[in-house]
Amino acid sequence: MEPLHPDKLPTHLAIIMDGNGRWAQQRMLKRIVGHQRGAETVKMVVEQASQLGIKYLTLFAFSSENWSRPPIEVRALMTLLKKYIRRETARMMRNNIRYNIIGNRSDLPEDVNQTLDEATLETAGNTGMVLTLALSYGGRQEISMAAARMARDMVAGKLSADDVTVDTFAEYLDTGGLPDPDFLIRTSGEMRISNFLLWQLAYTELYFTETNWPDFTINEFHKALADFQSRERRFGKTSDQITKRN
Repeated sequence: MEPLHPDKLPTHLAIIMDGNGRWAQQRMLKRIVGHQRGAETVKMVVEQASQLGIKYLTLFAFSSENWSRPPIEVRALMTLLKKYIRRETARMMRNNIRYNIIGNRSDLPEDVNQTLDEATLETAGNTGMVLTLALSYGGRQEISMAAARMARDMVAGKLSADDVTVDTFAEYLDTGGLPDPDFLIRTSGEMRISNFLLWQLAYTELYFTETNWPDFTINEFHKALADFQSRERRFGKTSDQITKRN
């Protein structure tokens, strides 16, 4: 495998962590066991990304559509989320990682929100990697809510139609202040983005693997990053223009 070059790694990596339930069902286990194993993969990827110098890591942890899953699974996922945050916050402090949360938090249980608030407050002063968890998140919902916030500012006289640009609108999104992802990884063989960061992924490099999230090892992670650094990112320019610039 091609060695990883620090200057060619993504600044912002986004991951759709798919296949926990599938992994468990293939082994005749309860789905929550797959989510528990998946949490161990999260720990590895967060630690590896931080050590490699990736500045921003965004994980699709729970979608707005996931609320339609069986209530017992949703409750188990919320419990697992609380345990993960409480258990890992000390590690985040040791590794200088800052928590950031996006999504419709009003749908989350009060105790989960309290745990998230405590973790984000505790890690707020950290200056290393920003770990963003997308919870109760949907890209279309995010865009519509951003448009509503912008409309309210227009009515209040804080913004005019002439002020509306791509950059201005981006600041109204949940990810305002974060750069767009350079690279998206999705596990488990599904080849879609499933309402994740619809605005932000406009120029993102996409990588799909058949591997289920609990089986996504360090080697798999490095293989994906090696694939990214082998790509030519042109942003509408020609290869000759990119070569001359470099």
